[in-house]
Amino acid sequence: MLPRHLHNEQELLVKLGEGDEYAFEQLYLIYSPKIYRKILQLVKNTALAEELLQDVFVKIWEKRETLNNQKSFKSYLYTIAKNMVVDLFRKAALDRQMLEKFIVENTEFYYPFEHLEDMDVKSKLIVQRALDTLPPQRKRIYTLIKLEGKSYEEVAELLSISTSTINDHVVKATKSLRCYFDENNIALVALLASILIS
Repeated sequence: MLPRHLHNEQELLVKLGEGDEYAFEQLYLIYSPKIYRKILQLVKNTALAEELLQDVFVKIWEKRETLNNQKSFKSYLYTIAKNMVVDLFRKAALDRQMLEKFIVENTEFYYPFEHLEDMDVKSKLIVQRALDTLPPQRKRIYTLIKLEGKSYEEVAELLSISTSTINDHVVKATKSLRCYFDENNIALVALLASILIS
């Protein structure tokens, strides 16, 4: 029998299916950091991310007897995490108080646009519609900063304006987009779901 620290993933899954807690702990140590980072990237709240991570692995333990049949354990983990976050956002869309808490705690909840290229056509249209509500100069600045990843200094030099002016535009654009997504929270859920699938 292999020493415990040499078990590969497949062996760990077999052992987990037999109720081996050591195998469960090893799989948790291997995958929890990656799953946590993915969840945190989406919910932008450490306490919530930690809670969802625990829920993911509780579900893994509950389904341990069938895990060996999964083609990819990693993909299965991501699918569980994705579904939990989507469910959370759906509940948030129905619960105005919870949605407001998200709005207050994290501005970036409203512009996860760095994944624009991964979105489906419908979701891209949602984002484009939101951006089109901004004045032309503000839209251009916001796009350069948030979608293209340019620094404030780069955009200031490109447009021959000060970084404080850039900051003012980004702050005002963010507030406008908050309002847009707040008024269209069902669309927001669809948008977030599409991001999670990628």
